Amino acid sequence: MNKFMLEIFLFSFLVALTGALSPGPLLTFTIYKSLKEKRGYLAGVFIILGHATLEFLFILLLLAGLYLFFQNLLVLMLIGVIGGIFLVIFGILVIRDTLKNPIELNMESIETQNYKGFKGNSFLGGILVSLSNPFWTFWWIVIGLSLMINLNVTFQEPLGIFIFFIGHETGDFAWYIPLSIFVSLGGRSLNQKLYKYILIICGLFMIIFGFYLALNIMFFPPSF
Repeated sequence: MNKFMLEIFLFSFLVALTGALSPGPLLTFTIYKSLKEKRGYLAGVFIILGHATLEFLFILLLLAGLYLFFQNLLVLMLIGVIGGIFLVIFGILVIRDTLKNPIELNMESIETQNYKGFKGNSFLGGILVSLSNPFWTFWWIVIGLSLMINLNVTFQEPLGIFIFFIGHETGDFAWYIPLSIFVSLGGRSLNQKLYKYILIICGLFMIIFGFYLALNIMFFPPSF
């Protein structure tokens, strides 16, 4: 793997990991399935495989949009800057919410939830829960697209698309699979203090990387 491909993998992985660590519907659903299913330790695998399938299709859709509709350099730079700004905002919100509100991942309360339509099919659930979350769509259209523009991920370099996708999904797997195994084996609560500090670090990374995206695309415009 050359330096450029390694950069794509690392940035994609780190951004995905910080997003995966933040509480949301997919996290709640993973905990629910890990608690409810007989082989709950596999729930995280199938949920993220479903999630990854949807994301791969969405990546191709966004790149097709770039290829067909967004060839203007000024538009590309604007998308890149806006994506970086929103990543900064998201990082600030993560830190603010973490400091202001107690982190609650109560396994007992999650266990009583009923995800109608997702019973028995974690793979399909991973797709449907992702689609039902409007923030997921917004994240990809604004932040994900900005990241791909900054990293010059295009159809002209299929390997770059593959590396970007693998890096992103590795970030998801790195959090959701250990969490699923932990919950299915009887873990009832996460170390709230440790989780709080991890989220603060993630928020700081988002802020720093958001500024990097916004500034990088202004000084080093993409070559789409």
